[in-house]
Amino acid sequence: MAKHNDFGKEGELLAQDYLRANKYNILHTNWISGKNELDIVATKDNLLVIVEVKSRSSLRFEQPKDAITNAKIKRIVQATNDYIQQFELDQEVRFDVICVVKKSDGDIAIEHIEDAFLAPNEE
Repeated sequence: MAKHNDFGKEGELLAQDYLRANKYNILHTNWISGKNELDIVATKDNLLVIVEVKSRSSLRFEQPKDAITNAKIKRIVQATNDYIQQFELDQEVRFDVICVVKKSDGDIAIEHIEDAFLAPNEE
């Protein structure tokens, strides 16, 4: 496996640890619906929280949160709709992003962006 994939997996595990430490209940990780995937599905305070994890081993090319494109948002929202239907949920949904960055000194920085984006209006 490529090193960036290794750090991506490590980043997802660090994000899960972070969420648990902050009293989130993780329901699923890497939940797949068709070609779409939800990195982390969790609950907190009666909210269904969908967390997209972006990991980078450096910030040389782009900030992790900048990798969340409109097309990516649409795929996340579609997978979320599938998840809600499959599990027959009736909860308010929040979309978060967790950025995990390995700094030049080897330390790890975690940034949690709550309400990072909204589901786009259907046209």
